[in-house]
Amino acid sequence: MSGEWRDSIERAWDAVVTTARRTASEGLVVGTSGNVSARIGGTVLVTPSGVPYDRLRPEDLTGVDLEGNQVLGDLAPTSELPLHLAVYRNTDAAAVVHTHAVHATAVSTLVAEVPSVHYAAAMLGGPVRVAGYARYGTEELAESMLTALRDRTGCLLGNHGTVTYGATLDEAYDRTAQLEWLCRLWLTASSVPGRTPALLTPEQLSEVGEALKGYGQPRGSR
Repeated sequence: MSGEWRDSIERAWDAVVTTARRTASEGLVVGTSGNVSARIGGTVLVTPSGVPYDRLRPEDLTGVDLEGNQVLGDLAPTSELPLHLAVYRNTDAAAVVHTHAVHATAVSTLVAEVPSVHYAAAMLGGPVRVAGYARYGTEELAESMLTALRDRTGCLLGNHGTVTYGATLDEAYDRTAQLEWLCRLWLTASSVPGRTPALLTPEQLSEVGEALKGYGQPRGSR
């Protein structure tokens, strides 16, 4: 491993750990739930299985190739590795964040698509879909997720949580936070007795989406 490549890997691992800790500190995961990854060329750095984020060290670096073969570190990769690899194989993602955010997970049990109560949905490519339930860590879940992610940069996993991706970890994390906020907003508005939240039309969301493209927003899956 060249010095330049090693430095890139070490910086990326530091960003993965920082982002993972942020998901915990901001209440998007509990314990060792959820996971974070970043792609550097053909290598995917991913949080290991069963290790609390506050205990992760530089020497705990864990990496796999795009086929899932471990190429860096000794700790076992997250059990959700198929989910992360599916995103990298089918999109232009450089980072993936998966959480068990409370409001988003609650919404995933209620609807097949997050109601468009705010234009934040356009920041994820349009109305956010809910992937059908499948057991964690399975290829079935990864396939269900890819269907929900079509032309989107985020989705809910039914009775499970959220997945978002981006060109950077900061971008992927911001989309996760926006998605959780959007779900919380809908739950709050829909809980008012006798009132139904007003929803944005597809045309209104599309207008916002077109405006966002002018700011270099990724267009979603290939």
